[in-house]
Amino acid sequence: MRLLILSDTHIPRRARDLPSELWERVDRADVVIHAGDWCDLASLERLAARAASLIGVYGNNDGPELRARLPEVARADLCGVRVAVVHETGQAKGREKRCAERFGDSDVLVFGHSHIPWDSTTQHGLRLLNPGSPTDRRRQPHHTYMTAVAGNAALRDVRLHRLGEES
Repeated sequence: MRLLILSDTHIPRRARDLPSELWERVDRADVVIHAGDWCDLASLERLAARAASLIGVYGNNDGPELRARLPEVARADLCGVRVAVVHETGQAKGREKRCAERFGDSDVLVFGHSHIPWDSTTQHGLRLLNPGSPTDRRRQPHHTYMTAVAGNAALRDVRLHRLGEES
């Protein structure tokens, strides 16, 4: 199962649309995961209409319309990989411990908010993934997103992509 992992798209505040490279990835993905800060209900609707399957949560910049349609935390079993999605996890210091306590029943936690790419594994085996942002890099050197493959109860081929790089 091919996964496309996004967060913090901030449309239309930071960009008018997702970059074409991402729309191409949406078309090839079996599941698109979005960890919040859509900022626009139309963005959710466009992505939901085009994605084979969509797992999403709301973020701190998402208003009442998005909060009415999306949960704060989403959970899914993807080919035996227990995935949780949330927008905010708090400051980097202590993140792994906090997330292991809150999401200990998951194999993978996808989160956003900071716009800082993150890939680590807690001492309890929870994998933490933040794809950064494809539209609002803030102080990061690149706009980013992630891809991965879920299958046979394992997550593999996790890759951070810089927009515009060969993939």
